[in-house]
Amino acid sequence: MSLDRPRVLSGIQPTSGSFHLGNYLGAVRQWVAQQETHDAFYMVVDLHALTVMQDADELRANARLAAAQLLAAGLDPDRCTVFLQSHVPEHAQLSWVLNCLTGFGEASRMTQFKDKSAKQGADRTTVGLFTYPVLMAADILLYQSDVVPVGGDQRQHLELTRVLAERFNARYGDTFTVPDAFIVKETARITDLQDPTAKMSKSSSTPKGIINLLDEPKVSAKKVKSAVTDTGTVVSFDEENKPGVSNLLTIYATLTGTSVPDLERKYEGKGYGALKTDLAEVMVDWVTPFRERTREYLDDPETLDSVLAKGAEKARAVAAETLAQVYERVGFLPAKH
Repeated sequence: MSLDRPRVLSGIQPTSGSFHLGNYLGAVRQWVAQQETHDAFYMVVDLHALTVMQDADELRANARLAAAQLLAAGLDPDRCTVFLQSHVPEHAQLSWVLNCLTGFGEASRMTQFKDKSAKQGADRTTVGLFTYPVLMAADILLYQSDVVPVGGDQRQHLELTRVLAERFNARYGDTFTVPDAFIVKETARITDLQDPTAKMSKSSSTPKGIINLLDEPKVSAKKVKSAVTDTGTVVSFDEENKPGVSNLLTIYATLTGTSVPDLERKYEGKGYGALKTDLAEVMVDWVTPFRERTREYLDDPETLDSVLAKGAEKARAVAAETLAQVYERVGFLPAKH
């Protein structure tokens, strides 16, 4: 792997079982592309998953399932580093140091924490949820990441990461790379098939509005065919007036690499039925091999665990070097072996 490549780090939660189409088109697809251009580190963030109550057996199964789906989607362990966050103890170790640099007021202002804690009430809100953004900062800074792909809901957390990196560097000397946000301009925003004004989401979409990639292909096809559109007939991209049709065009364009204007020309005078029928077929063609590859990894846990062990070893080689520097600079006495 070329050392002059910029380093990128990203992570995905293991809590959701099957990835949905929004996860893939909005994030994982970019990860697959970036492994060709960046020194890429991708992790299943099972430490972060503990901010909500987890069943231990389910968490283990979901961590494996998330890793299998990342590999099935096209991440190549020879081109990038794929690992579980909990396999690299330096994440938690650096997080403590950064916690001690983070102001209580700073952490309190994080909008995700405010929203989630308001929803579930103070008595059910954990300190882990409060310090989640600091652990995220540790994730990023451990690997001296140059860029971090972020969606709108994570920009504030990346800003905190930058602040903490600069604060540590000013206090203890130049230690951390200050990362930039990588915002992909053409990132597909995939919306709910039944409510095309809302983002496709595990937590808020109805079962009919979300396409889970591990569902039976015919189930996904049926959901596409019953997607909400509008009372018109012209297939054109207009997010304000035709959010449903625009969403279908976005999905079609992203899965096939065809431009939206080309699709508009293709369906001129044909109506929504033709678009949905063809997209349902495209969906089946895409999810079928994805499901098969995921199943192959799950049926061979030894190979999957071996990939994750090698990934953790590669990740720890980088993380341990950063942590050793941090420990020396904050004044910890080195352990003698």
